[in-house]
Amino acid sequence: MADHVIQIVAAALLTATKLAGPVLVATLVVGLALSVVQSATQIQESTLTFVPKLVVASIVLVVTGAWSLRVLEGFTRELFAMVPTLVKA
Repeated sequence: MADHVIQIVAAALLTATKLAGPVLVATLVVGLALSVVQSATQIQESTLTFVPKLVVASIVLVVTGAWSLRVLEGFTRELFAMVPTLVKA
């Protein structure tokens, strides 16, 4: 039983990483690029970094939305498929 729980938690963490990865990487790249521009121009405005990151995160969510739902659906189907083995144990 404990090994099933560990497998479920590991699969959940992997799925969460897959889903959050594209958004986090895109906002990281934009944030880094804007930090370089801010350092070069010496403009230290906090909204200058927030708005582009928000726009990029929204675009990435729209583009990868269908894929994310398929990954989440696959994970949910695997969980439901494991229920009979968990009940027997």
